[in-house]
Amino acid sequence: MKISVIGLGMYSLAISKMLAKKENNKIMIWTENDAKYEEFKKTKKVASVYDTEIPKNIKVSNSLEDVLKDAELIYIITASKYVDIITEKMKEFYNPDVPICIASKGIEESREELLSNIVKDNLKTKNIAVISGPTFAVDIINNEPIALALASKSNKAKEYVSTTLANDTLKLRPSKDMIGIQMCGAIKNVIAIASGILSGLGFSNSTQAFLINESLHDIKDIIKIFGGKPKTILSFAGVGDLMLTCTSTKSRNFSFGYTIGSTKDQNKINEYLVNNTVEGYNTLEVIYKMLNKRGTPIDLITTIYNIVYNKEDPHTLSSFLITKK
Repeated sequence: MKISVIGLGMYSLAISKMLAKKENNKIMIWTENDAKYEEFKKTKKVASVYDTEIPKNIKVSNSLEDVLKDAELIYIITASKYVDIITEKMKEFYNPDVPICIASKGIEESREELLSNIVKDNLKTKNIAVISGPTFAVDIINNEPIALALASKSNKAKEYVSTTLANDTLKLRPSKDMIGIQMCGAIKNVIAIASGILSGLGFSNSTQAFLINESLHDIKDIIKIFGGKPKTILSFAGVGDLMLTCTSTKSRNFSFGYTIGSTKDQNKINEYLVNNTVEGYNTLEVIYKMLNKRGTPIDLITTIYNIVYNKEDPHTLSSFLITKK
């Protein structure tokens, strides 16, 4: 099967290596970064992304047309803010019968939409699946056992993703709740920022656990507000990913929050944002706006927003947890 992977970051490289475990899969990764493409042509690696051997059934191209030509399955694995732009570019070369799996996590900012809705609108297809769960790219690359939730209303998309991706180290658990899975994947990055703030302030793991437990109720409410199933919080995309992202320094969202909690130097905070992709930073702004437009603000989200965007004292987060009803 020819599989197209859109985006060449560390996570897309990790997923591509999982796909490459099945020798019948032929993977082509698209990047618009010419330097990455030239690096692959010369070295058969992309060490600037991550220094790992790339299997022979993975190729890299800077031609979107070549990557999408005759594709039987497409994985979109880019920062969420690029999904709208990239799918607009894909229109010319995309066949709506080809299933698309979204591994990006977040909410599109300018249109305030879930990524599945962006893909559906731009590419006029219903063959869409989403995957999300407690995984760091480096752990996938190192062949550690990992698990993802797979959500789709399309039997074809679900079957194609399951067939190509599940293997001896990667487990997929099916779901029909595309809204809930995506909301979990997006909001956990916001909570990870808050967890990092608490850690940066010097609070213990007990306080972090306090935050995580409280956030579960709020994420359930958010899922329900947007039409998903609250029980999806118990999936790999929910509790599993929340625990991982909120407790590990491998998480850029956690590390960004730690920077906020540990320093009053706004230049250092801004520098971290410039040098790192912090999905939760953008998601926080858009989910705050979406909830308030619906007249359903969530106090925890508002508290985190005020600290991150309005520069309120980070200690208001710990005070909020104690007084939260």
